[in-house]
Amino acid sequence: MKNFKLTFTFVLLLFFGLNSAQKIGVVDTDEILNKLPQYKEAEARLNAQIDTWHSELQNLQSEYEKKKSAFESEKVLLIGDQLKLREKEVTDLDKNIKTTTSLRFGANGEITKLRTNLVQPFQDQIWGAIKTMSEKNGLGIVLDKSNNISVIFLQSKYDYTEKVLTILLKGTDKKEKTNNNKSKK
Repeated sequence: MKNFKLTFTFVLLLFFGLNSAQKIGVVDTDEILNKLPQYKEAEARLNAQIDTWHSELQNLQSEYEKKKSAFESEKVLLIGDQLKLREKEVTDLDKNIKTTTSLRFGANGEITKLRTNLVQPFQDQIWGAIKTMSEKNGLGIVLDKSNNISVIFLQSKYDYTEKVLTILLKGTDKKEKTNNNKSKK
């Protein structure tokens, strides 16, 4: 009788433990972002800005190289204030290049800020869609396999990426239809 009570208690605990276990789902936010047309457009604008800044920086660099080589070749002919002035021009241009590089391409530079501003609205949309999808599917935990989470094996029934993408694209289609109706009037 004692074994029966112990076994019965164990079975009850196991039953309630399994019933209260959390369902887990996995999404890939990188894949979702890459399938959103608005994100691709915004990323193209960002890349165009980066290309512009790279070309500006290359122009500054070539100007610096020209002035530096001219200064080095004329250095023996310059005297006094002329020498100091030309040397200062070259040094100032070098500092300008380093400052511009740091401001635009540094860890807290303009590119980082632009990229954050670009991604943030889309992340908010994705998180809203993930929340909606997880509530519909009764998920307690949703992991993002694109953010350094090593998923060794994933059955497709636990991958909710397409469901989140469907929710996002339905919202986009509704916005586009509303905008098209407004523009026709």
